[in-house]
Amino acid sequence: MIFQRCKSVIRLYPSCKFCHKPFSYKHLQLRGLHTSWSRLSNYSYQQFLDQQYWNDKHSKDEKNFDKVLIANRGEIACRVINTCRRLGIKSVAVHSEVDSFAPHVKLADEAVCIGPAPTSESYLVMDKIVEAAKQTGAQAVHPGYGFLSENMDFAAKLTENDIVFVGPNSEAIHMMGDKIESKRIGNKAKVNTVPGFDGEVPTEEDAIRISNDIGYPVMIKASAGGGGKGMRIAWNDDDTRKGFRLSKAEAKSSFGDDRMLIEKYIDNPRHIELQVLCDKHGNAIYLNERECSIQRRNQKVIEEAPSVYLDEGTRRAMGLQATQLAKAVGYDSAGTVEFLVDSQKNFYFLEMNTRLQVEHPITELITGVDLVHQMLRVAKGYPLQLTQEDIGIKGWSVECRVYAEDPYKGFGLPSVGRLNKYREPTHIPNIRCDSGVEEGSEISIYYDSMICKLVSYGDDRKQALDTMSKALDHYEIRGVTHNIPLLRDIIEEERFRSGDITTNYLQDVYPDGFKGKKLNTQESMRLAALACCVRYKQELQSTLFLNQTRIANQTRIPKMQSFKVKIPGVDEISVDVTSAQNQFMVAMNGEQLNLSDNFSLSDSVLAPEINGDTCYFQLLDRFPSGDIKFRYFGTVFTVSVLSDSFAAMMKHMPEKIEPDLSALVIAPMPGLVKSVNVSVGDMVSEGNEACVLEAMKMQNSLLATKTARVSKVNFKAGDTVGEGDVIVELEDI
Repeated sequence: MIFQRCKSVIRLYPSCKFCHKPFSYKHLQLRGLHTSWSRLSNYSYQQFLDQQYWNDKHSKDEKNFDKVLIANRGEIACRVINTCRRLGIKSVAVHSEVDSFAPHVKLADEAVCIGPAPTSESYLVMDKIVEAAKQTGAQAVHPGYGFLSENMDFAAKLTENDIVFVGPNSEAIHMMGDKIESKRIGNKAKVNTVPGFDGEVPTEEDAIRISNDIGYPVMIKASAGGGGKGMRIAWNDDDTRKGFRLSKAEAKSSFGDDRMLIEKYIDNPRHIELQVLCDKHGNAIYLNERECSIQRRNQKVIEEAPSVYLDEGTRRAMGLQATQLAKAVGYDSAGTVEFLVDSQKNFYFLEMNTRLQVEHPITELITGVDLVHQMLRVAKGYPLQLTQEDIGIKGWSVECRVYAEDPYKGFGLPSVGRLNKYREPTHIPNIRCDSGVEEGSEISIYYDSMICKLVSYGDDRKQALDTMSKALDHYEIRGVTHNIPLLRDIIEEERFRSGDITTNYLQDVYPDGFKGKKLNTQESMRLAALACCVRYKQELQSTLFLNQTRIANQTRIPKMQSFKVKIPGVDEISVDVTSAQNQFMVAMNGEQLNLSDNFSLSDSVLAPEINGDTCYFQLLDRFPSGDIKFRYFGTVFTVSVLSDSFAAMMKHMPEKIEPDLSALVIAPMPGLVKSVNVSVGDMVSEGNEACVLEAMKMQNSLLATKTARVSKVNFKAGDTVGEGDVIVELEDI
């Protein structure tokens, strides 16, 4: 029975996420741990991980918890388990039915199934998690982030059952987790706060009245919200009415609490947050700041530490206010105080996240502190051994959130599917990958679409960004649409490189949405040259002569081959390719490019030297038609490489006519239909809301794209739809 189960697991997970070697029974036996030989095969990565916590002060004779349950899933569950293993603490994973073979389950020492896939029936059910802790003998529970991490009732329930909550006390969670209450406390603690309405906003009419009193633009946000959920910017009364309704429904679905507040929206600010660490003995320190201004839909995309914008005086002032606020509520764990900073470096308290933050790795890399370890120490009752003088800034760190989502649709609408190929760039020095997936994992509609937190480190900002660019070029993900094209473009974009960023960065730099990397002339020529070299190798490979070696056959292949090359957005190019002495000579447009012949057609990442510069390409696919698909600078390009005769015939082929989709309301992503607001026979105008679709706990309003009559409604509230499904059909009047 055990042997049969092992065989099924190996079929599902064909390779190890750490060493990329075929998944073996040894891997299963070690439950996902590095084996000795996988450590050696990826020694530089493991060495980097082992050395990152150089400033993690504690006493060697401190007694740890014997067993900790992690009330979460995905990458954060793996992250907590890794620290537990480093400290010799046994770990317990909880999981839903669809997560039975998830990496965090295999990595933990024990695992308990707590229900079906929906979070309301598994990860959000407090009684099931408490029972799992009691059943396994776990002394403490680490909640990670999201789910129950900021739920005061959960923290109190654990305490009632003599189980330690690895986080702040329930009273601090209550005071800081409620945005309305936290703002009042901030004012009393003399922390700079954003102007707004001091209280709960009950109805749409109240929201409109309050918004006009404050003055547009305003931010509508859930009192119990976080992670960008339940937040909308309103510029007028119509925005307020729609934003209030959607945010309220989103907050109810995500947090079970639909109380709303409204405050002044500070236009073009920076979003900068301070990491704080407090114990139960009145000690509180700040571990510097994180710049989190690159956002879409109020969710962070790229973060870095420190911020290029802050000077030491502003940093110290923000840090003092952050610790002052934490002390005011008796905070006793790791937490984050978020600020908005305007163009004059005035800063305003936004909210406090009473949990471990998603982007905590970049703070760890520049301070050398293991925040999970310190949370466990504080929960155990030990005082901090770190003082403010121990916390400096060593180097620079950048984090890219790699999501399964389509960046060409509103900077990122969720995508679902199976990771049929997955290779993390851990062979690149100074790269850390915090992930909870592996090859074969399923990205579903039930949970957040994050694949990995890709983190780079360098002595300075340029080095950290250059390392990140290289890592993104080597990151291989197949089976789902992902946001690497957008991440790669931002990392090299001129304004981002200069540090001139605000929370409106994406809208300012990509006013018409993200369209992919725009190649300059040199980049286009390099892509065309490599495509021709790949086609040259392909021609050589397909030429077969029985009983003769391929080397001998090279004399039968013309030394020079001519192609017609077409790249989207570029006129057709005539290219001549010659091969000699492990090098290609490519002539086009009166210029010659020399490419090193250092790759094979079986390689997925190609790194040829082109005129002395190393360039990185991912070879995604080759088609019989002559098309070759590459990922270059993160963006996918399809290059057509044809012989002269074939190119002449292709000119007579009819062009494909794109269908008119203006009469259809189409699901841009898989999700759950929350409401349908039209019926057959209704008249709708362009911009009218036809339905609301929920995906990964985010509410998305789908609009009619023309003035027409509703001819057909294909789905009702409660139905599940896939990407591309037609929800509503329209007909001209």
